[in-house]
Amino acid sequence: MKSAYLVLDMQNEIVHEDGAYAKGPIGAEVRARGVLANTRRAIEKARHSGIPIIFVRVGFSADYKECPRRSPMFGSAQEKRLFQLGSPGTEIHPSLGLNENDAVITKHRVSPFFSTGLEALLRAQGVEHIFASGVSTTAVVQAAVRDAHDRDYVCSVIEDGCAAASADEHRQSIEILRRFATITNSEEVVFSAP
Repeated sequence: MKSAYLVLDMQNEIVHEDGAYAKGPIGAEVRARGVLANTRRAIEKARHSGIPIIFVRVGFSADYKECPRRSPMFGSAQEKRLFQLGSPGTEIHPSLGLNENDAVITKHRVSPFFSTGLEALLRAQGVEHIFASGVSTTAVVQAAVRDAHDRDYVCSVIEDGCAAASADEHRQSIEILRRFATITNSEEVVFSAP
């Protein structure tokens, strides 16, 4: 069964120590859980296995025309100048080693499947099994796994490559995700051969 690894919202705005979220609870959890190092370990294993790596990021054009103004999550992005495409904040964290063979999907909502080319990319490559990790567990990881599940993909979550606003929120999200996916970690994950 061909696999792909979705690395979700691991962009500077969210996970970099200088990013907008660094001083808040998500930044603290990313650091406490070693999410960047764990994600890097998983990426290296995926590369060694020869499976595609797809980075997903949230981003809006300079005039924020795609930004949902009434969204509790994204509504203040324009005012705060967050997630602006072309800014350092929407670049993938440099420690993760994005390279020319990786795909980058830009999304304008929580789910990486909503109005993006992700599903076309997965189908074109014959992917049947999705591995996923990212920040936050409660938002993009849950959305990605639920949407992938309903599109008949087999799903696995790399738990130590995820974080939420608190350890408890992360734990609860992982327990919910067990209904839709296998839970593994960056040490134990075995990526399917292409």
